[in-house]
Amino acid sequence: MESKSGTMFPSLKYVNAPEAIEWLCKVLGFEKKLVVPGPDNTIAHAQLTLGTGMVMLGSMDNNEYGKYIKPPQLLDGINTQTSYIYIKNINAHYAKAKSAGANIIIDLREEEYGGKLYLCKDPEGYLWSIGSYDPYS
Repeated sequence: MESKSGTMFPSLKYVNAPEAIEWLCKVLGFEKKLVVPGPDNTIAHAQLTLGTGMVMLGSMDNNEYGKYIKPPQLLDGINTQTSYIYIKNINAHYAKAKSAGANIIIDLREEEYGGKLYLCKDPEGYLWSIGSYDPYS
């Protein structure tokens, strides 16, 4: 599938990227498209897909790009943004994430603007906003 110009791919850095990849796949339902191992159990680059969306991630480093990105666990849990994932069957997704031990920050609820939403944190503190509101419809 070729991306249209302007398509966004969130990019994250993790202290323990291999563990983060497994968590994202098990708990949120991502699939591994590409995982490039680095030295000493690190990840040089990974691409995980969920439906037509994708997130790119890798292990923390201090190269010219990585030095500007830190996981929230190294910033006293502070997030400056969150990724939103549209899920059609939000009730089932929420139940699966909760049973997998996700750290639910906001329980599944109806939103004023339509749809349902819940928030969870991954093991390194990134916030994931998951909802049934489709901004394209």
